[in-house]
Amino acid sequence: MRNVLKLILFCSLIVATNSYTYAQTKKLSVDDQLLQDSIYKSNKKKVLNFSMKEFDALFFEYFTRKNNPDIMLSKTEFYNYTVQIATFSDRLAKLYPDQKEVAAQNKEKWLAENYEEYLEYKQSQKK
Repeated sequence: MRNVLKLILFCSLIVATNSYTYAQTKKLSVDDQLLQDSIYKSNKKKVLNFSMKEFDALFFEYFTRKNNPDIMLSKTEFYNYTVQIATFSDRLAKLYPDQKEVAAQNKEKWLAENYEEYLEYKQSQKK
């Protein structure tokens, strides 16, 4: 029961953090999609074996670095975070089959994260 509550809280957090970004998502370039595919293939096995503690650490590290005005993530670093977060949704779908649809939506939203929008966000932080 406790794990189900954690999953619901986790999914709510992801949906809430992505609602604004997802509404404004631009289509990813072919280069970005290829980079995502490469990161997905090289990290899939590792991420699918993450514990919730490891995932939480990754998730909070991403937001800490993303929101730090002194840090500019490279394109590879940015997609490394977003693809790994998206990949963890596959694990959640396997662990909680009744939440498969929510996990698929979260994965889609994280894969739709756009580096160009991140750069715009960083520019607005400097103003």
